[in-house]
Amino acid sequence: MTEFLPRPDGEQVAYRRINGRGPGLMWLGGFNSDMTGTKAQAVETFAAREGRASVRFDYFGHGASSGAFRDGTISRWRDDALAVLDQLTEGKLVLIGSSMGGWITTLVAAARPERVAAIVLIASAPDLTEELMWKRMPPEIRDEVINKGSWFYQPEDGEGYPITRGLIEDGRQNLVLGRTLTLDVPVRILHGTDDHDVPWQYGARLLDVYQGDVTFTLVKGAGHRLSSATNLHLIERTLETVLKDVTPC
Repeated sequence: MTEFLPRPDGEQVAYRRINGRGPGLMWLGGFNSDMTGTKAQAVETFAAREGRASVRFDYFGHGASSGAFRDGTISRWRDDALAVLDQLTEGKLVLIGSSMGGWITTLVAAARPERVAAIVLIASAPDLTEELMWKRMPPEIRDEVINKGSWFYQPEDGEGYPITRGLIEDGRQNLVLGRTLTLDVPVRILHGTDDHDVPWQYGARLLDVYQGDVTFTLVKGAGHRLSSATNLHLIERTLETVLKDVTPC
């Protein structure tokens, strides 16, 4: 059942939570996605089968949460994630970040290292607003973002969305590539060789960010979604492995 977490400004973050033992699982989704996606549901199903606590949620302006997507920023979505962690969970957690969720996960882990039991990143897109959006925009589109405040991106398949000047500028305040984060927990990064949205070479840059017990796994032939039955099984096996290495709570 979908519930809602009130935020101080009157907005609401939609979430779904199941009770269970710890460490629990926390799903952090991608840019313009929501908690009803295949991977998010698969993680919750895994948690239920294992008797573990789990929470998944929609960022401000995403899915069932309130707010307009165009008003969202990385800082806002990071704070939504921190509110979910602080108010809806207990003990240590396995943070599971997909695409942009990998960036948000990194920011959350830096802010609450004592709450992290392990990290699993899937097709991670750190610093995407700068590296994968702004730096790829031709000059005329950059001018539109700066002078008009936004540019509407329309993919060949699927619904389009605005990329705003506020999103780009706020993203620059939250960049993680070039920083280091040392956590005494397992960090597992999965990425497809055929990911054309976020090339695996780009995702591999997180190996320079995370220090310690970190592995990067290439999935041959997989695209950005990593949501086939085989890919979901890999995610489950990865969760099983890291959970064996963490202390129950």
